[in-house]
Amino acid sequence: MFRFLTSLFLVACAFLTGNPSLQATETTTIRLVSYNIKHGRGMDSKVNLKRIASVLRKIKPDLVALQEIDHTCTRSGKVNQAATLGNLLGMHHRFGKFMDFQGGQYGLAILSRFPVQKSVRHQLAPGAEPRCALEVMVRPTPSGPLLSFVSIHNDWTREPFRVAQVNDLIMGLTGRKHPVILAGDFNAEPEAGSLAKLKASGFTILAKKNGAKTFPSPSPRVEIDYFMTRGIVFGTPPLTHVLDERLASDHRPIVMELPLPQ
Repeated sequence: MFRFLTSLFLVACAFLTGNPSLQATETTTIRLVSYNIKHGRGMDSKVNLKRIASVLRKIKPDLVALQEIDHTCTRSGKVNQAATLGNLLGMHHRFGKFMDFQGGQYGLAILSRFPVQKSVRHQLAPGAEPRCALEVMVRPTPSGPLLSFVSIHNDWTREPFRVAQVNDLIMGLTGRKHPVILAGDFNAEPEAGSLAKLKASGFTILAKKNGAKTFPSPSPRVEIDYFMTRGIVFGTPPLTHVLDERLASDHRPIVMELPLPQ
């Protein structure tokens, strides 16, 4: 749910638009989620999209980056998963295709409480499979600037593939003068070269509360799902929370509360 949590408090949080940083401002907090849902197939091997919707409904997100999404594929019942989740949650949806698969398409998606001003599919370098990133531009507050929210799912097999993929994304986002939030399954642990490339390009990788891991969901051992921001200055960067959801997918969902100036 889009929730205005408006207050006057000191924050060093401002968009890098050439204007001085705001030291005290009215702010709005939006809730972001990133979730690799494995086409709805849970750890019990059952495809259950309503279970995924239930997990998300409890979080009450404003923007959701989804990875491993099917569009009318045989294995998931010929369902348009992005549209179905959007309808179940009352959110706008956009789908980005990686490739044709089992009579349909396989890729990633974004759900948004806010009307989508524009969506862009960014073709990325291939790895073991074709890959893309999906960007939507939204305006979280009526008088505020645009915000780009990007869902990504990088190659799981080799770091050189992931480096090439983030290089393509960095090039694709070159012209963005407004803030960008990047969210997804990077298949890379914190010290990986692909993440270093993103940091060097201006992205801030937001830390997890208590250093929590994200995969595999029953007992996570690695940290490969992240939120990153570019064009936002924080006094104290918000922490990413990893939800203790062990059944609905092989990844745990990650959640962030993001303060934005109005």
